[in-house]
Amino acid sequence: MTYQNYSLKQLQQIDAAHHLHPFTDHKELREAGSRIITRAEGPYIFDSEGNEILDAMAGLWCVNVGYGREELARAAYDQMKELPYYNSFFKCSTPTPVLLAKRLAELAPPSVNQVFFGSSGSEANDTALRLVRHFWALEGKPEKNRIISRKNAYHGSTVAGTSLGGMEPMHQQLGGAVPNIVHVMMPYAYELALPGESDHEFGLRAAKAVEDAILEAGPENVAAFIGEPIMGAGGVKIPPMSYWPEIERICRKYDVLLMLDEVITGYGRTGEWFAAQSFGITPDTITTAKALTSGYQPLSALLVGDRIAATLTEKGGEFYHGYTYSGHPVACAVALANLDIIEKEGLVERVKNDTGPYFAQALRERIADHPLVGEVRSFGLMGAIEIVRDKATKERFEGDGRAAVVVRDHAIANGLMLRATGDTMILSPPLIWTRETIDLACERIGKALDLAHRDLFA
Repeated sequence: MTYQNYSLKQLQQIDAAHHLHPFTDHKELREAGSRIITRAEGPYIFDSEGNEILDAMAGLWCVNVGYGREELARAAYDQMKELPYYNSFFKCSTPTPVLLAKRLAELAPPSVNQVFFGSSGSEANDTALRLVRHFWALEGKPEKNRIISRKNAYHGSTVAGTSLGGMEPMHQQLGGAVPNIVHVMMPYAYELALPGESDHEFGLRAAKAVEDAILEAGPENVAAFIGEPIMGAGGVKIPPMSYWPEIERICRKYDVLLMLDEVITGYGRTGEWFAAQSFGITPDTITTAKALTSGYQPLSALLVGDRIAATLTEKGGEFYHGYTYSGHPVACAVALANLDIIEKEGLVERVKNDTGPYFAQALRERIADHPLVGEVRSFGLMGAIEIVRDKATKERFEGDGRAAVVVRDHAIANGLMLRATGDTMILSPPLIWTRETIDLACERIGKALDLAHRDLFA
């Protein structure tokens, strides 16, 4: 490839001159220079200097089947030769989105049978917002348009996605959010539980915050509640098992739609095809992307429940919404091949019955007692490590997230790609990880924690 004609320094200089990165302090990046990732295989990525790095983030929560899968490259190549592109406008379709929609309906929870395709989770959440408000307008209730979300939620970085999310710095930069979206407490017991409050009780109290917001606005004005089953970018915040069934009960009581953002949790990460199944709930919409193609192609799928779909088709007329690449035939072909791999290799069952429990055990037994660690938590193959100055008091280090960045940098330098979010280290490895891979990751995490402890208390 042409990049091989360039040195690392040359690539960094070109990157700094022309490439604006997402979620980046560009001044800081250009002073340090980008890490250039040049290839990947299985659970590993490799940079331009030949360093092998175990990827504990599956790219960006997405490469569930690992890197270098010939089946996915072949699916893309074959589809590109036959039909590289055609749109889904003008009453047209192509075979792969048709077959993928059917496949997803078969995997989804009951009464979720329709699919709207896009290219990213952000796009899918835009679509979900538009569709939910359109549904209530078609039902003769256009005033029922308020959306309840949660503080520190992440639902994408478009205008609508940022507005649905609850990250205050993003709201400030946006300078004007989509109206009629409110945010309530997140279900994060480690910081928000009251003294003596059980997980079960905390889950019910966190759900009651949603009910209180519905009653404050008036149920006749509330369209939907949106939430990530497990809050991902906000730090792998795992709710108590009492939370989601109570949320569904509240939504049904007040005729409020339930929107799940499974961009991160979908396609096996929690030990079920969808986290909705892990928590025993049936939503009205499910936003998915990322692992739908294991990141090999950009593709999102908004799964739509029968109630919304019936109103859209029976009362609708034209839905003025869509994208050039909705149902892209190559992306959908890759998704079908990706789902084949997940099924054939039993990755969902492996996470549920083997690697997920082992991952939880390894974090508890090998990481939790470290003096920098306030808490470890996991669900399936999602994990988090809270970095604290004092385990007993939960006191954090000064400078939001500074300590976690120190841990992250040591981890990467020692061959493990982790992500730091605030004071939290988060892990979301490929589903192909084995017990041996988990052991290797814990060994490298332990070393990174030791080195960070030395630096932070020097």
